[in-house]
Amino acid sequence: MKKEALKKHADKDSAPIKIAQPITVDRRSRTDRKDEGKAMRLAVPLASHTQWHAPAHRRDPVEQLIESSIGRVPELLPIRYGRMMQSPFAFYRGTAAIMAADLAGLPSTGIRVQACGDCHLLNFGAFGTPERRLIFAINDFDETLPAPWEWDIKRLAASFVVAGRHNGFTAGEARVAAQGCVRSYRERMREFSRMGVLDVWYFSIDADEMVEQIKDDTTKERAKKRAAKAHDRDVLDEDFPELVTFEGGVHRIRDNPPLIFHLQAEEEEVVKARVREAFEGYRATLAEDRRLLLDRYELKDMAMKVVGIGSVGTRCAIMLLMGGADDPLFLQVKQANASVLEPYAGRSIYPNHGQRVAMGQRLMQSASDIFLGWAETNQGNHFYIRQMRDMKIKPLVELMGPDVMNQYAGYCGWALARAHARSGDAAKIAGYLGKKEDFDEALADFSESYADQNEQDYQGLVQAVREGRLEVYLER
Repeated sequence: MKKEALKKHADKDSAPIKIAQPITVDRRSRTDRKDEGKAMRLAVPLASHTQWHAPAHRRDPVEQLIESSIGRVPELLPIRYGRMMQSPFAFYRGTAAIMAADLAGLPSTGIRVQACGDCHLLNFGAFGTPERRLIFAINDFDETLPAPWEWDIKRLAASFVVAGRHNGFTAGEARVAAQGCVRSYRERMREFSRMGVLDVWYFSIDADEMVEQIKDDTTKERAKKRAAKAHDRDVLDEDFPELVTFEGGVHRIRDNPPLIFHLQAEEEEVVKARVREAFEGYRATLAEDRRLLLDRYELKDMAMKVVGIGSVGTRCAIMLLMGGADDPLFLQVKQANASVLEPYAGRSIYPNHGQRVAMGQRLMQSASDIFLGWAETNQGNHFYIRQMRDMKIKPLVELMGPDVMNQYAGYCGWALARAHARSGDAAKIAGYLGKKEDFDEALADFSESYADQNEQDYQGLVQAVREGRLEVYLER
């Protein structure tokens, strides 16, 4: 199976791939663009987004999963598959490539935005702006690329049904969350279509205000404590003692295998030399004022780190830099490969996939990390670099009841609409979506059907593990 996947991968790489279509700017009046969007319903009716039926030629999802693992660190793949084995919800988080292939065959208006590419409910969260405000937005851009706006909202809506089932919701409760997400996207897109260009560009969702609006008292109190902790977070007092040892007068990242580990001594020296060389390239991608800031720190150590589900197996690391004896800075380094959307939306215009990720993030977020940049090694591997744990708050989806999930779904729909409105044509999208709930209902139907498909694909993974096609490592 692996040999077959390698051959297909090589054949795919040798075939010419079109360049991703640029996002075009239409300077006509909002009314004209809105009317054009409305007219698109004739060619692509809102009801056409309703159902998902797996085509007869649909590829084996396990085969696609194996293919998506090509180029990753082989020793880490059992961790990836083990994490995906935990539940259909965990499986969904690691299958952006499978869903990208499915979405590519579905109806689309042809309106392009800077798409997230892996838009599910756990890829949203709160984080700190350079002004140290907490805002809520999309926070994962590994697969970002200009692509149809429908792909993001469909993956996001379906994730709420998948998560709702995981939390034990009734079918109706899970559907309400998906529908609420899409309704919020539609209504907020309409609001953004009426705003000035700069007003949309500067707009952000304040996470502290968001917490105040939580209706469930227990969830609200928990969220307040987490927000307060994020505001008061001290890298020196929290991350530093947790992640770093000081032995023989040297600061060193603490090993926690198999999730955080140093390479073997001989290999580590080679890798460190490559990293220091690539680090200069990364520095050059920062604005001049950020370079001066970075230069105040000295790189002390680096260790490999296993992160997430979809990223497991890619080359990820953390760097420890020191600006003094008690002044640490942690940077996260993540390998960036081709977006899973490329076979269907076209190849990125950027020569470095780390640059693709960074530029997509800057376009979709109202505020991005001041240390966000990219690098390339002499071996041709692409990376992007950012701060680690900078006031970040992940949603505790597993603890959400139906009412809290529905409220959270509304915020995710809002955040996605804001991201799409920054790069795409809000007036055209809003004109297409209209005022009624037809699209909301259509995507709720789609989400239920695709959640069923996800469960079938998950069972395919379980069966592949039973048959020995895939090796898994189950963490305690």
